[in-house]
Amino acid sequence: MSLPEVADALNVRLRDVRTMISDQRLLATRPSGPLVVTSDQLVESDNGWEVLGNLRGTLVLLADSGFSDDEAHDWLHRFNNELEATPMDALHDGKHRAVRRVASALAY
Repeated sequence: MSLPEVADALNVRLRDVRTMISDQRLLATRPSGPLVVTSDQLVESDNGWEVLGNLRGTLVLLADSGFSDDEAHDWLHRFNNELEATPMDALHDGKHRAVRRVASALAY
């Protein structure tokens, strides 16, 4: 999703989306051209769309472990045998502690 599309989905200003990216509440990458955010970082709630709540801690941990944004994106979307899912799928399933346990082992 483009940043304006994310702003529309979340019903916030584009400036707020950029703040979410700098605060590591959203992960943006630049595969080719402008920054994009994968739609799986958003979840639908009773009040519309919102950012996946347990994503930020994982993004901070990956950044602290030396991951670039592109590397973090790749890791989140690559199947992990220990999680038996991609880390992003595990986050959607509420398994943020397991995801962070696996991610923290990457730093050592």
